[in-house]
Amino acid sequence: MYVARILYPVEVLGPGKRVGIWFCGCPRRCKGCSNPELWEFNERYKTTPETVFALIKRLAEEHPIDGFTITGGEPMFQTADLRKLLGLLKEISDDILVYTGYKKSDLDPALLADVSVLIDGEYLEERNDDSLLRGSSNQEVHLLDAKKADTYRTYFATETNKIQNFFTSDGVVSVGIHRPNF
Repeated sequence: MYVARILYPVEVLGPGKRVGIWFCGCPRRCKGCSNPELWEFNERYKTTPETVFALIKRLAEEHPIDGFTITGGEPMFQTADLRKLLGLLKEISDDILVYTGYKKSDLDPALLADVSVLIDGEYLEERNDDSLLRGSSNQEVHLLDAKKADTYRTYFATETNKIQNFFTSDGVVSVGIHRPNF
């Protein structure tokens, strides 16, 4: 699998202190994408679900993890590794939010068994209207785990899109739902 970033604590892509996991490799190449640097499958980022999980497990020993947000690139372009990673992550938190440019109806329902919230649909720059947790208003939020309904209802009723900056060895990574032409 190809994972370019793992950041913590991400507090702008779902409720609580989350681990953000950015897959790389995306054939979609949406105009205005906020992560075009993640379009290519860069060998530098090749890893395994077990390696990613071991890193996150060490983090969880010292820090609270309320959930995970998986984005990209396109996570659904690496379904076998994604499925394995999802199963492992549930040992730490069962609140897993996944972004994809594909539609839910085009995905294997078995793959979604470990996903709490799916945000689907391609990014359309002309529909970027500051919709909470969505890059563009055509994207849909699917609450797949009824146990998380109250948490996400509260989140949607009380939060607004924000940007959070992380300083890494590669520079600054700006996380969140960005306005058009970012």
